[in-house]
Amino acid sequence: MNKQRGLEDEDLPVNNIKALRRLARVIAMSQGQFSLILVCCNFSLQPLQVLNQLQELTALPIQGIILSPGVETLFTTLASALEEPPPPALMVFGLESIVTLDQVLSATNLVRDEFRKQFSFPLVLWINDEILQKLIRLAPDFKSWAANPIRLEAPINQSLEWAGITA
Repeated sequence: MNKQRGLEDEDLPVNNIKALRRLARVIAMSQGQFSLILVCCNFSLQPLQVLNQLQELTALPIQGIILSPGVETLFTTLASALEEPPPPALMVFGLESIVTLDQVLSATNLVRDEFRKQFSFPLVLWINDEILQKLIRLAPDFKSWAANPIRLEAPINQSLEWAGITA
């Protein structure tokens, strides 16, 4: 039987539960203002499970967006996908799938002030270490608005699977 692993599994590192609680607190404290929050996760997660878990922790209806590979600009893509009224927080998944990620990040840096002007809520970007390095290099001004990333560790079963693949 192939059981999907999620955030509630008993083999999830305790640090991840703490990290999600920290994320929930940061989202709650950032209500009504733009805040860039980076969550660094180097393993695959189910976005709906993440959203459900955070909504349980915050009691806020967080909007989630999964980006498609053809995204050309982050700001206009997010602005056009926003619900009315704007959500208490917007969580963005799928940056790693964007084909022209370097161009998207460079463009994001150029229009960074639009995020603050137009988004009066926390923006949570789910990234991996590779994207974090690209943000630092290609969108340094935009990235500077974020505190240190909130990090999630791979569950034990995924760490072992990864070790088996790379060994």
